[in-house]
Amino acid sequence: MAKKKLKRFKENEQFPHVIEPKFIDLKQNTFRLKGQWNSDFFKSSNPIILELGCGKGEYTVGLAETHPENNYIGVDIKGARLWRGAKTVFEAKMDHVAFLRTRVDFIDFCFEENEVSEIWCTFSDPHLGHRKNIKKRLTSSSFLSKYQQILKDKGLVHLKTDDPVLYAYTQDVIKHNKLKSHHDIADIYENDYSHIVPPIQTFYEKMWLEEGRTIRYLCFELPKQIQLIEPPINEEREGFTN
Repeated sequence: MAKKKLKRFKENEQFPHVIEPKFIDLKQNTFRLKGQWNSDFFKSSNPIILELGCGKGEYTVGLAETHPENNYIGVDIKGARLWRGAKTVFEAKMDHVAFLRTRVDFIDFCFEENEVSEIWCTFSDPHLGHRKNIKKRLTSSSFLSKYQQILKDKGLVHLKTDDPVLYAYTQDVIKHNKLKSHHDIADIYENDYSHIVPPIQTFYEKMWLEEGRTIRYLCFELPKQIQLIEPPINEEREGFTN
C-alpha cells in the first residue's frame, strides 16, 4: 500500500493540472496562481467552480464533462485519492479541470476575491459526535466566511450529502443568516431532479444508495456584505458525546 501511494504521489508531480502549493507560499500569501487561475492556468475567462473535499475527483470530472463551458478545480489534501481523478483528466486531455492539493482551511490563500463563481461540497465529513467538530463542517459559518472572501457576490454554494444531521444543520445556517435558498431537496431520487442536480454518481454514492440511504441537496447564495453567525445548537439532533 505504501509503495502504491508513493507511486501516485510521484505521478501527481508529473501531471501539469495537479497543483501542490507549498505551505510557506500560502502563509506568506505568495502562491503564484492566486488571482491568476484563469489567465495563467486555464487561459480562459470561464467561471471557476470548486469542489471541496473532492476525494477521488469523480464529481469534479463529472461536472466538467457535463458543463465544459466552466473551469473546475477539485480540492483535497489526500494526494493518493485525487490521483484517480487527475489521471482521468490527463488521459482525457481535459484542459478545463485542475486539482489543488491543500487543506480546505487554506482555501482563502489560494484564490483572490471574486475569483470563484460556485462551490460544491459533495458528501463532505459531517463531523459528528462532539461540539468542537461543528466548526470543521464545510458549511459552518467559519468556512462560509472563507468562501465569502473568494466567491463572487451572491455566489452559489451547493451541498450534496447522505447525512441528515449535516443537511439539517446547513438548513439552520441558511435560515439564521437569512441566506437566499435556491433549492432544498430532501431526497433527490424521490422525483426527477436531474435538471437541478447533475445526475453524477460517485462510487460511494452508488454504494450508499444500495444501502438505502437518502441523498439530500441544498443550494444557496452567499452574499459578501454579511457577517455570518452560527445557529443555536440542536442538542437532540446532534447527539453529542460530551
